[in-house]
Amino acid sequence: MLVERIWTGNAWRNYNYLVACPESGEALAIDPLDHEKCLNAAKVRGWQITQVLNTHEHLDHTGGNAAVIAATGAKLIAHHRAGASIPGVDRGVKAGDIIKVGKTVELECMDTPGHTMCHICLRSHTEQPALFSGDTLFNAGAGNCHNGGNVEELYATFAGQIAKLPDATRVYAGHDYIENNLKFTLAREPDNAAAKAMLPRVEGHDAARAIVTTLAEEKRVNTFLRLTSPSVIAKLRESFPDLPEQPDAKTVFVKLRELRNKW
Repeated sequence: MLVERIWTGNAWRNYNYLVACPESGEALAIDPLDHEKCLNAAKVRGWQITQVLNTHEHLDHTGGNAAVIAATGAKLIAHHRAGASIPGVDRGVKAGDIIKVGKTVELECMDTPGHTMCHICLRSHTEQPALFSGDTLFNAGAGNCHNGGNVEELYATFAGQIAKLPDATRVYAGHDYIENNLKFTLAREPDNAAAKAMLPRVEGHDAARAIVTTLAEEKRVNTFLRLTSPSVIAKLRESFPDLPEQPDAKTVFVKLRELRNKW
């Protein structure tokens, strides 16, 4: 499996992705908002985009669909309930469905509600797994729930699916927010040594060459995966004095997301 991460350089700090089969050169374009960069990257690599996948329905992920499809004839894939909000879906997918790219690449669909209720992530069937996480899991952060989402569903996705993936899983997120996310982690858990060590590596970084974290690293630096940390809980109770001394993980997640919304 070949992965090309495409930095859009736009105000929303989007990443687009091409996932290609090394044998056939067929490629899947994930959330190809910057259609010109995606088409050019495929041309440079000698790949043929045959499929487009949207992780969810927001315009900063679907806005390049028409141009890429017009240029390539690619088929459009999205969540099976997203047809009303994403025009021209050719294939609606559910949890467990497999997207094949060329001869050798298999990506498994995960139904991951929270950021929106029709959000999918893709996990690769490769020796070192990869997760194309859209706006569900960010490097060192979690998606918001402002536009059609639900924070309790997002917690269920994190606890029931994301946290159970193999630690070696590489996290390919839909946006570059890692610097701000690490600063939020340190605001919530000032003694987090792993986040302190990672922050200088990303401060003022070139997002086109940003690090790709693994899930093991996320569990060390992502406050939304550190819900039982005594430091996180103690700091949270400063903002929410009514919290019990040992709040349940769901409550911690919801309160952290509430603070991140204003941070």
